[in-house]
Amino acid sequence: MNKNIIIFTDLDGTLLDSKYSFEKAKPALKLIKKKKIPLILCSSKTKTEIEYYRKKLKNTHPFISENGGGIFIPKKYFNFKISSIRDTYLSKTGFHIEDQKKYIVIQLSNIYPELRKAIKDFRKNGLNVLGFGDMSIKEVSNLTGLKSSEAKMSKQRDFDEPFVFKGNKNSMIRLKQLIKSKALTYTQGEFYHLMGNSDKGRAVELLKKLYVKQKGEIITIALGDNPNDREMLKSVDHPVIVRKPDGTYCKNIRIKKLIRTAGTGPSGWNSAVTKLLVRYGTESESCQ
Repeated sequence: MNKNIIIFTDLDGTLLDSKYSFEKAKPALKLIKKKKIPLILCSSKTKTEIEYYRKKLKNTHPFISENGGGIFIPKKYFNFKISSIRDTYLSKTGFHIEDQKKYIVIQLSNIYPELRKAIKDFRKNGLNVLGFGDMSIKEVSNLTGLKSSEAKMSKQRDFDEPFVFKGNKNSMIRLKQLIKSKALTYTQGEFYHLMGNSDKGRAVELLKKLYVKQKGEIITIALGDNPNDREMLKSVDHPVIVRKPDGTYCKNIRIKKLIRTAGTGPSGWNSAVTKLLVRYGTESESCQ
């Protein structure tokens, strides 16, 4: 039986290490490319940032930006028009389909100005909150360890706002209440992220439906390491949590059939992907 495997992956701390390198994942990446398995980058990073890594990875598949805020599908990638299956395959509320130069974009959250306004309102309420939109390129670079060119890309946001919060437990409770009162949501990766009605899981579910229409039955794998990956991991057949450099795993991710990598970052990623592909008879374990 032809096994249509689709892989979804986070970037930071998963496919990329602390130096933003995927060197230790190259054996599995080579196998994925050889077997023509779609590798979907699903990150808190912006479109511009993900395009940078897609180019380095020579990846030509759809991708999901800013914690599920946008799904970018290369033109003519699917053999049907995305807009033609809107009512059947896509949620009828809370998204917009846009035809851009290179992509068909499914926008699940397009309220960045509202998010910026909310950050300012939080500060007016006495909370110590600072978003990427409040920071200079140099400040983002110092905070994240990104090069200036990469920090600039991380500020080109459309769907969610990363922010730094400093405060005690009571301040966090107040912040959560204010976020809820504005009908917004938040998640956490390396930083907190303020969002609208979107998450990685919802974006993954939509893309899965498109792949099913094109390919028929599919087998899905997802890899992540932080709370913002939880909904993505819940949406697939084989959820993989990648071990952190300190030897721990994200405590907020509790999912049935969760696979825990022994290795950290791209090394753990490489081993987990290889073992799953061996399980489905795509290659020998020599790729580890």
